[in-house]
Amino acid sequence: MKRIIVTILAIAMLLSCCAMAEGTFRVGMECDYPPFNWTQVEENENSVPIDGGMGFAGGYDVEIAGRIAEALDKELVVVKIEWDGLIPALNSGMIDAVIAGMSPTAERKITVDFTDAYYNSDLVVVVRADGDYANAASLADFAGAKITAQLNTFHYTVLDQLEGIDKMPAMETFPAMITALSSGAIDGYISERPGAVSACAANAGLTFVTPGFVASEEDTSIAVALKQGQPELIEQINGILAGISADERNALMDAAVLNQPVSAE
Repeated sequence: MKRIIVTILAIAMLLSCCAMAEGTFRVGMECDYPPFNWTQVEENENSVPIDGGMGFAGGYDVEIAGRIAEALDKELVVVKIEWDGLIPALNSGMIDAVIAGMSPTAERKITVDFTDAYYNSDLVVVVRADGDYANAASLADFAGAKITAQLNTFHYTVLDQLEGIDKMPAMETFPAMITALSSGAIDGYISERPGAVSACAANAGLTFVTPGFVASEEDTSIAVALKQGQPELIEQINGILAGISADERNALMDAAVLNQPVSAE
């Protein structure tokens, strides 16, 4: 009888939690990839509290997540999760969506579904402004350079297009790569253009070049990741995204670059 009572109480607590969650849209992101997402100490009109009292989240992803949550008539809750933990958190039910500058690659589509793209970009290499590769104009110009990219991203695979480079181990975060580049430990790292613009705006000693990477649209586009088996939600979100014009998306990205903290935590 005691076991039955405990089981009933556990089920009741679970149902209660689910009921409370019905009015929220829980979105996972790193909060560490400006201008897509970042962590800031002080709240402002463009930020959202991070779940668990971990500061406030801002950036382009937060703006898009806010538009989606509002249209769904939900309260946006931002959950700060390391990159490698985003998809597991989604599939475990910890979050409702990943809106984190994530590309809908074929590999990811095996385990999660994606909406239409909410941003399209291209690939660049972030380098030191006074370094040997600041004027690189082609893939071949990086011969001998120490180049890296973020761990478990398609960015690391395109390193193979840079001829004769010293392919460095992948790094976990963009701030870590910026530090390594600024210190001279590496000569450059791969980034989406918005991330590069943001990094250079916050670090005067950096610049970026566009050597002409070959990448598919699914690799350079950014979409919302959802748990598989939710076609109605995908359709809803696609409709919401379709209502945000290209000009408005560009304006949101430009504002995110301008509004980012000087040093994102």
